[in-house]
Amino acid sequence: MTAFDKDQVSRFRFVRCDFAADTGVARLVYAFDDGPEMTETVTVPGAPFQLDGERAAAVQRALQLLHLIAGVSYYKAAVPSQVSIDSYAIDAATAALVETVYFNGLGEFAYRNGLNLRDRFKLPVNVPLSPRERGWGEGASADAASAAAVPSPPAPLPQGEGSNAPALGLAHHALVAIGGGKDSLVSIEALRNAGVAETVTWIGGSQLIRACAERTGLPTLNIGRTLAPELFELNRQGAWNGHIPVTAVNSAIMVLAAVVQGVDQVVFSNERSASYGSQIAGTGEVNHQWSKGWAFEKAFGEYVQQHIAADLNYYSLLRPLSELAVARQFAKTDFYDAHFSSCNRNFHILGERPVNRWCGVCPKCHFVFLALAPFMPKIRLVRIFGRNLLDDMEQAGGYDALLEFQDHKPFECVGEGKESRAAMATLASRPDWKEDVLVKRFASLIQPTLAADELQVEPLLVIDGEHRIPAALWERLRANFAA
Repeated sequence: MTAFDKDQVSRFRFVRCDFAADTGVARLVYAFDDGPEMTETVTVPGAPFQLDGERAAAVQRALQLLHLIAGVSYYKAAVPSQVSIDSYAIDAATAALVETVYFNGLGEFAYRNGLNLRDRFKLPVNVPLSPRERGWGEGASADAASAAAVPSPPAPLPQGEGSNAPALGLAHHALVAIGGGKDSLVSIEALRNAGVAETVTWIGGSQLIRACAERTGLPTLNIGRTLAPELFELNRQGAWNGHIPVTAVNSAIMVLAAVVQGVDQVVFSNERSASYGSQIAGTGEVNHQWSKGWAFEKAFGEYVQQHIAADLNYYSLLRPLSELAVARQFAKTDFYDAHFSSCNRNFHILGERPVNRWCGVCPKCHFVFLALAPFMPKIRLVRIFGRNLLDDMEQAGGYDALLEFQDHKPFECVGEGKESRAAMATLASRPDWKEDVLVKRFASLIQPTLAADELQVEPLLVIDGEHRIPAALWERLRANFAA
């Protein structure tokens, strides 16, 4: 392979994609200019699959959507201004969705690398506009939709040809994403209690997630994903690198798996706090977890029903809850205490895996410890983590960032600053916590600068906000979540 010079790349190509029903393997092929092809594979267990008629067509539509969204891992290596699709055509609605995912989902990547990606990633629209779409706005196009893309809920996307997807007669069954942390376990147990048939689903080879999934006692589905090895070589040669919208990619993978498996629900566990990013002075909001937020869920879920399968529901079961409300739900049982982990150091693609489930020094460890503290006995929480993170002065800087005290919210999937401040204020009032060094520091240094009415936990536990949970299911869940 010749040396890679990201500044000399002019075009990113979506070369082709295919799915083999006999093996369950999807191949996603990309390239820069006339360079070597980069092939990613996604493997859905359970082959061979019988796919014909409308379901086979829906698989092809889901495959193309995955091809476009998963390409973000490769496009970011050079971020060229030209993009082409070599083997199929897309409509304006598809372009608008994918361009929004790239622009917002690469927000942190762009910020850290000093790049301006506005209007940079443009997909070619080859499918003629329908009469309804022409009425969306004079001269409206995917370009216009992308130019308006900001880290906030997007306007309704235009509906082009193929937007009236058929109902496939999918079985009433949920593929529930599990990441090994508290949130997905809350969803899994809530669906179990509501009588929803579910398969616990994860992507990749994490043994920690596998152990957590097996602990549920439910059917499991481990989808394989292998990135093109050339990508790691590009990184070694100086490619642009950084955070991508992983949840968007995983969502597209699970939608493909749902159509292939013939089931009607893809369920994630993203709470409403995920919609709020880090406030960066001089820049504005940059959301590390944009594809976990409501803007993505709404746009993606609507697209799936309109373009892939009318009876395929994509939703987050925890969308109406705050991080603290999720923590309260998790604390109700200790069944997973020895199995779960939200520590991101366990989930790096490459690199050494930690021996322990909690590193104790990353933002995720800091936040999960703090969020659980108001809702479970101190001895139980310290046993989970192996130590008391709030009685260690070396952790002060990490907690200051969570509290948004002289720092911005970390680029991690953590709750809002107001949640951390309310949780810390609650601990400051409790005899078993108030003498811990960081709680005492908060009470003396930070709490006096804050308004007392902004430090109450109860208002943050209210169940509200927009969501895509099926109405009948939500009626069964709401009372349980509010308790």
